Amino acid sequence: MFRNQYSSMAPQAFKFVGEFFTDVSLYILGSDIHVNDMVHEFFDSLFPVIYSHLINPGFPEVSLEMAECLRGARRDLQVFGHYPKIIMTQVSKSLQTTRVFLQALNLGIEVINTTDHLKFSKDCGRMLLKMWYCSYCQGLTMAKPCAGHCSAVMQGCLASVVEIDKYWREYISSLEELVKGMHRIYDMEHVLLSLFTLIRDSVLYVQKNGGKLTTTISKLCAHSQQRQYRSAYYPEDLFIDKRVLKVAHVEHEETLSSRRRELIAKLRSQSDFYSALPGYVCRHSPVIENDTFCWNGQEIVERYSQKVAKNVSKGLTSTHDMKTKGPEPIISQIIDKLKHINQILKSMAILRRASDKNREEEVESGDCDDEDDCGRGSGDEGLRMKNQLRFLAELAYDLEVDEAPLNKQLLNQQSKEGNSVKSLGSGNSLLGLLAGVLLYVLLCVGPLT
Repeated sequence: MFRNQYSSMAPQAFKFVGEFFTDVSLYILGSDIHVNDMVHEFFDSLFPVIYSHLINPGFPEVSLEMAECLRGARRDLQVFGHYPKIIMTQVSKSLQTTRVFLQALNLGIEVINTTDHLKFSKDCGRMLLKMWYCSYCQGLTMAKPCAGHCSAVMQGCLASVVEIDKYWREYISSLEELVKGMHRIYDMEHVLLSLFTLIRDSVLYVQKNGGKLTTTISKLCAHSQQRQYRSAYYPEDLFIDKRVLKVAHVEHEETLSSRRRELIAKLRSQSDFYSALPGYVCRHSPVIENDTFCWNGQEIVERYSQKVAKNVSKGLTSTHDMKTKGPEPIISQIIDKLKHINQILKSMAILRRASDKNREEEVESGDCDDEDDCGRGSGDEGLRMKNQLRFLAELAYDLEVDEAPLNKQLLNQQSKEGNSVKSLGSGNSLLGLLAGVLLYVLLCVGPLT
């Protein structure tokens, strides 16, 4: 957009656009940066460039003192109108959802990697040894274990792992629910690819009010303007390097939305992964499926007895004393983390449904604001190009799930959201207070029934 419509200031604008998207990346990777701050910084940096190139082209170079004055005037005079507020609302909703989604994915990776490297107990090792090799002591080197015997042994060995199943299923279901709601202002791809239309309109808004701005800023920044260095030449970096600006041709369209749907479809097919793990191991082992002339752990039998299977499973359970000890510590940690992320995913779904309901009511009443993306939205007429999104195969960070109760995290989240509402309210303290109370109820109490 800058290159095609505002080429004179495009090179300087590129820097600020790059910094903004860097902040976006850091945010979804877990940085403490606030969305409002990154949007403010973008417009604070952009306004001096717009002023010197579009409003007052006689000052192509802006001194540091003048730039600071213009940055301050930008907020005081609200030179971009309501557009920064709209961008804050849309970007914050989409990035928050994306951030939670990405954290959930990394927790799923952690669960898989952790259970992939679990070690069997000594008792399990003895049962496996008895199943696979004790037949050799009787000279039965060709004997294969009975399928039922293998299933009983693996169920005993993987008893603690199977306990993850309930929470793993809930994790996939909660993740699927979140993905279903990631559209329009909750879809980072939609918001960011449509962002240029809002920024373009904000620049047009400044140009439209250029005359008034020039008069007001001349008074506010009179001291800085007197010391302004005038130059008839543009800086060297103003000329555009076409090699840098060349847009790569994309063969196929690939979107985040399609990637998410593909991922959820694959995860859904593995929802019973942990409960089906004992059977999966036995199906991929050299066992006798029809229970005819197979090794039952003690001798060759024509048909495997279910009574023996129960005894084997009971022996493993009593040896481990499962009722007393409970799951292994590492399994308990995994379950706790899954519980934690599942609660966060559910809270996000509650907030989204509440927001959608409010937006529907506003549409019916005719009070819907552009910042809520009602009706057509600000980005529907925008970008119509194919895009290809590439992800790093490995993420250079690990998710650290806070062990504190969920209420503490939700209260912190409520505090941040409350601050956001307050900053957007422009003095409506009562409205901000009510919004904060409503957010607390939705987060910590649940939907009212």
